[in-house]
Amino acid sequence: MTGGRRVVITGIGTATPGGIGTKAFWELLMAGRTATRTISLFDPTGFRSRVAAECDFDPRAEGLSPQEARRMDRAAQLAVISAREAWQDSGLDGESVPPERLAVSVGSAVGNTISLEQEYVVASDGGSRWQVDHAYAVPHLYDYLVPSTLAVEVAWACGAEGPVSLTSTGCTSGLDAVGHGYHLIQEHAADVAVVGATDAPISPITVACFDAIRATTPRNDDPEHAARPFDASRNGFVLGEGAAVMVLEDRELAIRRGAHIYCEVVGFAARGNAFHMTGLKPDGREMAEAIRAAMDEARFAPEDIDYVNAHGSGTKQNDRHETAAFKRSLGPRAHEVPVSSIKSMVGHSLGAIGSIEVAACALAIEHQAVPPTANLRNPDPECDLDYVPLAAREQVVEGVLTVGSGFGGFQTAMVLAHPGR
Repeated sequence: MTGGRRVVITGIGTATPGGIGTKAFWELLMAGRTATRTISLFDPTGFRSRVAAECDFDPRAEGLSPQEARRMDRAAQLAVISAREAWQDSGLDGESVPPERLAVSVGSAVGNTISLEQEYVVASDGGSRWQVDHAYAVPHLYDYLVPSTLAVEVAWACGAEGPVSLTSTGCTSGLDAVGHGYHLIQEHAADVAVVGATDAPISPITVACFDAIRATTPRNDDPEHAARPFDASRNGFVLGEGAAVMVLEDRELAIRRGAHIYCEVVGFAARGNAFHMTGLKPDGREMAEAIRAAMDEARFAPEDIDYVNAHGSGTKQNDRHETAAFKRSLGPRAHEVPVSSIKSMVGHSLGAIGSIEVAACALAIEHQAVPPTANLRNPDPECDLDYVPLAAREQVVEGVLTVGSGFGGFQTAMVLAHPGR
């Protein structure tokens, strides 16, 4: 790794479809079990795509007070309970790090969508009033409008008084937020950073948006098998929700206090394609450039990568684009290293998924196992790599590449390494 301090992950917290908490999340991945189902958060009748990966959670049961549950949008709730788990997992306390040396970096693609949409419906009397009546607005409506309040809620939860930021770069938001926290510690702007991402986009307006561009799957009769990355029969992604938060800290500080270290963040890079809002070039050049830059920072050769966590959304153009990018950046190693997509099990939670995938990669290093790609029974001939179909695989995992691709042309890559490497 070139320059700056070394940065490690010492705490992980998740709130994902299939179970709240890191233990439930990892068990679902290792079982190859899908958490996709017919939408229950609202009546999806009439929509083209009516399937999603939803989180089952009770804010009160997860420790949120009635006031917190009333104030916070679902996305904020998922972020805060994940942050609390990560903070506890790290072993840090209020005296371990000066608050001004504690940073927060949160990612989100669509912010407080559910509450904002619900409150508009109320204030506009179901959309019948062009001029909305502010008297019907809740006191926290401004909080729902401004996505940065998600980062503020996490900062309040852990007492952070250092740099606090919200990154919104579409579906790479979660990766980019972790990367920002990584840079803050590298550059001595913070000693510890609480990083991650959250999105709760399963609402009528979000589903309608993706219906309009036909990005989500219409496979409504078989929700359990609707997400099929790299499969020849794939026809769009399954919308998801969730959050993952991690504690990053200076490696020397972590070692000095005897912290458990999951892995080290050793490389990060982002690129744009300046091409199309939703389209991708088939050659994967921009993603390949991000991968190469992240690997250069990590001082990794292709042979050092033991697992690739793919974006693997399940759209035809994305899966082919990624496959080309891996071949372009990893060369012959692309055909040897296992690649998988956890979106096949937990759906695509937009801005949150990048952080959820980083958490999965850290756990893969911790447990020396690779999550599978569920529902991959009929591989697309154009996607001809080892996508770990159906079942998890135990193997040596010391170097991991995880990537993200977002509408607007965002391409991000991160490299993680075993702490003993």
